[in-house]
Amino acid sequence: MSPTGESEHRRLARNVNELLQELRVAQAGVQILFGFLLSITFTDRYATASALVRGTHLATVLCAAAAVALLTAPAAWHRVLFRRGRREDVVAAGNTFMLAGLGFLAVAMTGTVLLISEVIVGGGIAVVIGGLTLVLFGTLWFAMPLLIRNTSSKLGNDITDV
Repeated sequence: MSPTGESEHRRLARNVNELLQELRVAQAGVQILFGFLLSITFTDRYATASALVRGTHLATVLCAAAAVALLTAPAAWHRVLFRRGRREDVVAAGNTFMLAGLGFLAVAMTGTVLLISEVIVGGGIAVVIGGLTLVLFGTLWFAMPLLIRNTSSKLGNDITDV
């Protein structure tokens, strides 16, 4: 039994369900972004795009594809390992996949904003906008939660997620 009185089996089942729910939120967005990025290549404007824009686009598509792979992997793991007593493995791997997937999604979103900024305003301003986008995602998705996690641990207020 956990400190909350929950059995190990129930805790793992809840953790898997929470993980899959969180993934549903990220998966929809990254799949829409991926489709948008793929469609860009079929526009007239793309045919005349600079090598820098094409390279940025390719890197962005690859990051979005990596995000899709990482954010859908836990569902595949869950299905393959279903009823095999491997929920702990699904939760552990799923957590790693999700964090890595969110990292790739942040870079893909940054690349998308950079591409759009390049078309609208171009040059150094586009790079600044892209950089600010990366800082925004990095701060909200990673830096702030890590700061809060480390601060609570140091203050002795660490609540174990069971």
